Amino acid sequence: MSPLKLSIVICTHNRANLLMHTIASLNTALRPDNCDLSILVIANACRDETSQELKNYIRQQKTSDVITLQYREEPRPGKSHALNLAIKKIKDGYLCFVDDDHRVDSNYLRAITEAIRNKPTCPLFCGRIIPDWTGEEPAWVHITGHFRIYPLPVPHFELGNEPAVLDEDQSIPGGGNLIAHTSLFQRIGGFNIKLGPKGHNLLGSEDSDFVLRALAAKEELRYEPDIVQYHYVDIERLQLRYLLQKSFQRTRSITLARNPEHSHTPRYLWRKLFDYSRQGLLSFSRTKARFYMMRVAATLGEIAGYWGHTK
Repeated sequence: MSPLKLSIVICTHNRANLLMHTIASLNTALRPDNCDLSILVIANACRDETSQELKNYIRQQKTSDVITLQYREEPRPGKSHALNLAIKKIKDGYLCFVDDDHRVDSNYLRAITEAIRNKPTCPLFCGRIIPDWTGEEPAWVHITGHFRIYPLPVPHFELGNEPAVLDEDQSIPGGGNLIAHTSLFQRIGGFNIKLGPKGHNLLGSEDSDFVLRALAAKEELRYEPDIVQYHYVDIERLQLRYLLQKSFQRTRSITLARNPEHSHTPRYLWRKLFDYSRQGLLSFSRTKARFYMMRVAATLGEIAGYWGHTK
């Protein structure tokens, strides 16, 4: 049996330290048998020491038992540009997407190969993304129930402990833990350059747009809970101002991804905005006030998403 080809793709922008931690976690992960592993890093408009760190790694790989790495530079700001460059560079096998602020579970690589070998005709897999909590985060980020913060302050994608086939009516995975066969990109194209972050801004949904297009084309998407990545928790970002910006931008971008043909804002959104604003003004606890402020920001983002189609 010929080796299974896995190309681990990491797109990065000015996060050299986090990037090297991500790469280190890949090298400490258990390696599957009969598998051709490599890492491709796309440095997206980087101005920090990313290139130097990667050159040091490439020199090291000549004498060390580390996963072979190559990198390319994409000078145009925008994660979608970087992702599309990776697609052009990798001609066969599977692309395993890892964000530059993630670390992979020790069983990550073996779980991918097991999933693919169990379902060899499936072109698209996703796994779990779990916040890498340190215990230093404020208690309110762990609030559950009606007044939990949403969108989540730290990405968390988890749909239980059993594998499943997903469709448009279920939660859509982010791109930080997707595994896609190269043939899928040939059928449905790459990532939308109008979506996704540019630099470290808070736009997104280039990944959701890609997944939704795959599902619309009747491609199979499988959730595999044993494929696990952990998302870095930046304590400094757990501030209300940042979270309000994130809530607005992420909701705006997912609206753009889900409603490419819409141009008029549905009336129910204005009712939601009024209700959330009123309830926020009448809230006398921090938990409730924070919740309604986040809902107002998200609703404004949804409205802006509809307006964006007219530009």
